[in-house]
Amino acid sequence: MRRFLIASTIALTLSGCSSLGGGGGFGSGYSLVRPRARPVGDGSMIVFPQQAWNRQSQVIFDDIRQVEDWTQNGPVLDSLSFVSGLKDGKSIVRQSRKADQQVPRFRSSMTAPEVAAMLETFYRTRAGTVDFKTIALAPRPFLGTSGFQLDFDHLDGDELWRRGRAVGTVVNGRLYLILLDAARSHYFGAELPEFETVVNSARIRA
Repeated sequence: MRRFLIASTIALTLSGCSSLGGGGGFGSGYSLVRPRARPVGDGSMIVFPQQAWNRQSQVIFDDIRQVEDWTQNGPVLDSLSFVSGLKDGKSIVRQSRKADQQVPRFRSSMTAPEVAAMLETFYRTRAGTVDFKTIALAPRPFLGTSGFQLDFDHLDGDELWRRGRAVGTVVNGRLYLILLDAARSHYFGAELPEFETVVNSARIRA
């Protein structure tokens, strides 16, 4: 994504919405994701969407192999992002070591609040977010472990409020996370049932 799938906001630099095309999604920058079991990110996590999506050829996390981004109506309106098997010491976004503002690297010892803080920093420093509000952070089972759920709102430079939900966990020292980010006014609520279906279907590939 011109900015990251884990969120509509994160991808504000992408082009606007388009209609689904036959078999090819939005166009050359997208590929159609059919409703069937599919490995995501580095392939270590499998999900089973019930609706068709469009996979963005450039991920919001700047082609990090463990990150994959989908959208239905264009990343400005809705975005579904996957982080699968991110290793200790790795980042969810490519960044220069000389950059003044750094997104923290993932550490396998991170707690849920620390992962949430990492995501907030990403939004503030790389996604153009001017106001970020955590709604709730609570335990939630995910991938057979004691994971977490983060709910948040954020306002970006285009003056559109967006809402996000991230469900994640750390398995064998690696981060697994699924994130929905969409315009708060309509698209978040419309996509939430499918997000929950995808989260509940997620499995670590044997």
